[in-house]
Amino acid sequence: MLGGTVFLSAAVATEAVSRGHEVACLARSTSGLIPEGTSLLRTDRERGAEAYRDAKGRWDAVVEVSWQPRHVCDALVALAESARHWTYVSSCSVYADQSTWGLDERSDLLTPLTPGDTATEDMYGESKVACENACRSAIGPRLHVLRPGLIGGPGDPSDRFGYWPARFARRRDEAVLVPDGTETWTQTIDVRDLAAWIVTAAERGVTGTFNAVGESTPLSRVLDIARASAEHTGALVTVDPTWLLQHGVQPWSGPISLPLWLPPGVGFDGFARRPCAAALDAGLRRRPLSETVAATLDFERASGLERQRKAGLSPEKEKSLLVEWTAEQH
Repeated sequence: MLGGTVFLSAAVATEAVSRGHEVACLARSTSGLIPEGTSLLRTDRERGAEAYRDAKGRWDAVVEVSWQPRHVCDALVALAESARHWTYVSSCSVYADQSTWGLDERSDLLTPLTPGDTATEDMYGESKVACENACRSAIGPRLHVLRPGLIGGPGDPSDRFGYWPARFARRRDEAVLVPDGTETWTQTIDVRDLAAWIVTAAERGVTGTFNAVGESTPLSRVLDIARASAEHTGALVTVDPTWLLQHGVQPWSGPISLPLWLPPGVGFDGFARRPCAAALDAGLRRRPLSETVAATLDFERASGLERQRKAGLSPEKEKSLLVEWTAEQH
């Protein structure tokens, strides 16, 4: 496991150990502890090819999650020939068209970065394309590429999917600001389901390129499930999307945002409408969304419902928006 200490990579390592596999995590181990039952190959991938010195040998499977082309290329030089099966975790952000519903794995991709470049966050999609291309060149028919959209579930460090169950649970009798989401869709895959499929695909030798996404679901349905899980009894204050954007509320993510919300007109109408049939045929299994929400709420409660978040509205910001919106409606 190239990584193994954070969210998806940790979930993959944990799943593999639970099935009796011997797992080595190549990581700096500064972002978190390695999962119980794994061994640590401590290194810094900024060291280039030298970083993989202790990973030499024969591997049944290698799983790569990095979006830095330099790191991916260095790992391929060091390990490609010694791996029976290679998984690269890409992203649906690689697609050039995010506005059209129903486009599958054959859709056009963004122009890739040069493999030696250091990617910044605004180049995430382009960097993932470059990483995919490098893996195909080095691994060939032994390669499994999966393209998730939003990954949710317990342990999510982005704070996006967990915002809603945590918000409904924080003050269960309070009014909650929600966007008018009648035309808004979401598509979240549980990290545990994704991890299970990565391990299963390695065991079975599954290869090819697959969208690995959750079931496309209206945002209003996600909110209903999160609200029921949290046993929220307060009012829902539904606010016009245009008003929210005009008042500085960002879609999707960020410190002043409404996570999971992708309103019409921002160019992402198709992002949460990607087909997943090929992955389901190849062995991906998805649990009910209610199970993901419940496990996420448990994680959020353990982490602290009052904590400062990377995504969503702070209590103070939400209150001020509710006051202003309500005043304008009267």
